[in-house]
Amino acid sequence: MKKYFVIGNPINHSLSPRIHNFWIKKNNINAIYEKKKLSDDDLENLILKIKKKEIDGINVTVPFKKKVISYLENLTDEAKLTESVNTIFLDNDKITGHNTDIYGFISAFKSVKYDISGKKILILGAGGVVSSIIFALKKLKAKKIIISNRTRNKADSLKNLFKDLTVINWGDISEFDLVVNATSIGLKNEEELNLDFLKNQKDKFFYDVIYNPKETNFLKSAKKRGNMTENGKKMFIYQAAASFKIWHGIEPAIDDEISELLDQ
Repeated sequence: MKKYFVIGNPINHSLSPRIHNFWIKKNNINAIYEKKKLSDDDLENLILKIKKKEIDGINVTVPFKKKVISYLENLTDEAKLTESVNTIFLDNDKITGHNTDIYGFISAFKSVKYDISGKKILILGAGGVVSSIIFALKKLKAKKIIISNRTRNKADSLKNLFKDLTVINWGDISEFDLVVNATSIGLKNEEELNLDFLKNQKDKFFYDVIYNPKETNFLKSAKKRGNMTENGKKMFIYQAAASFKIWHGIEPAIDDEISELLDQ
């Protein structure tokens, strides 16, 4: 039986096992997919199990998307350009890291038919998924990308990858058409992004990369004020489908059944 894992810390919120095991069963594959909470010290040993063929694939979530890179032998172009890995597999006997978050984000926005070209985008947060979001936004021809993070130097470091990025201090007011919450604030139901200037916005698009819970306080309050809102569920589904195809060579069906499965 083939073995797959999603690794992170925290990891309880992850619905990756639910979606991957559903597709595994649907396609009659002899495999199992589980979640695993790790510390930094556990990373190398687990990743080496791919080389030994004791594990067949790994998905990577917060806070390891950058940290895993030093234990990999090869990176795809997408992983190199974003310095972020969310999918690990063995390719020509080399432990390889790939980034399917870019594809996930682009596909999600195409599915909601929101045109990003010419828009001003504000990103809150500077964690592992943010470089993928910036890369995707550039591909979608965003006019301006502004980033704000509670720790400013983490946001500044992204300018090494994306020279035309605008960095502002946390809490500073910025004009935007679309705001992306890429922080982990909201994973717990009681958490809220206390940024006053967001509370006056109307007729904008509020997007949260968090998909569980399906409506964070960030999205709830934005919706009440008449803004368009979307959670990270579609991005999650599309990035998962891309990982599944790499591992199994099968393009899984993305339909209402999958969407409902995640809402259970």
